[in-house]
Amino acid sequence: MLVFAASDKGGTGRSVTSANLAYHRALGGDAVCYLDFDFGSPTAAAVFDVPGITDEAEGRGLHSYLKGKIAEPLLIDVWGRTEHPVLRSRPGGAGRLVLLPGDRGGGEFVTDEDNLRRCVDLVVRLHRDFDLIVVDLSAGRSYAMDLVLAATARGPLRKMPTRWLVYHRWTRQHVSAAAELVTGKQGLLSAGEAMGHDRNTLLGAIRYVRAAVPDLESPVWEKAPPEQSRWMRECDSQLEGLAAQLGIGRTRMLGSVPLEPVLQWHEQLITEADVHDSRIANIKTWKALGELAQRLTEDKHWGQL
Repeated sequence: MLVFAASDKGGTGRSVTSANLAYHRALGGDAVCYLDFDFGSPTAAAVFDVPGITDEAEGRGLHSYLKGKIAEPLLIDVWGRTEHPVLRSRPGGAGRLVLLPGDRGGGEFVTDEDNLRRCVDLVVRLHRDFDLIVVDLSAGRSYAMDLVLAATARGPLRKMPTRWLVYHRWTRQHVSAAAELVTGKQGLLSAGEAMGHDRNTLLGAIRYVRAAVPDLESPVWEKAPPEQSRWMRECDSQLEGLAAQLGIGRTRMLGSVPLEPVLQWHEQLITEADVHDSRIANIKTWKALGELAQRLTEDKHWGQL
């Protein structure tokens, strides 16, 4: 299965959440490949805690491959190369977890037939070896988005099972921006249709992920003054109404991730040890990430609504 991670704005938690979803699927036994298509700012190496890869990928990353400068992009075994102390040994029963990093400072580029062909060839080859391919796209209606929309509209990728996750924070600006990214005049649906996608089929493959959502039932917010608590609940209710009005309400939501200090201050993979041993991460976050990862392949959460 092919999963694209998109967002209209930066700072939505798109990359760190997608990396955690890939990690959870690998823990469950899937062979997972993560492609950093955030051409302007590839950061996946930091999330997977393989910092030395940033220099190693210079001239050998996905940007160089798609531009035809190299025959094969750099492929990193996360279990074998990570500096994260918990992840250094591949857990029993876990599947492969592989990162294809981007080149630092590679930048965006206009799609042409050559890099489009290379993109299709790469995904076809990876599909033979991996159960799940996660592609982290640049924020907004980027050249990276145009590239993958064009690639999935043709040839062997047209029939490949595909999911689109659109991330947004739980604010008015982010909710509106996420809806515009998908349904706007220059949005994902219009662009996909122009490239040969069936609009309804593409719409059925899109779900929204709310990130950094305050848990109003948590002990932290229970201590808030009554006036503040009422105001927060009113805001939450108004946001639910706005999301439903814009077509990105709960029926089109795959899930949400609570506001989590570990993800806010130190973007990383959250492990069970972070929850149960050091206790720096919240159990609700761990469960939310696991549920999101599971829902990726559960048919009841997908299809035309």
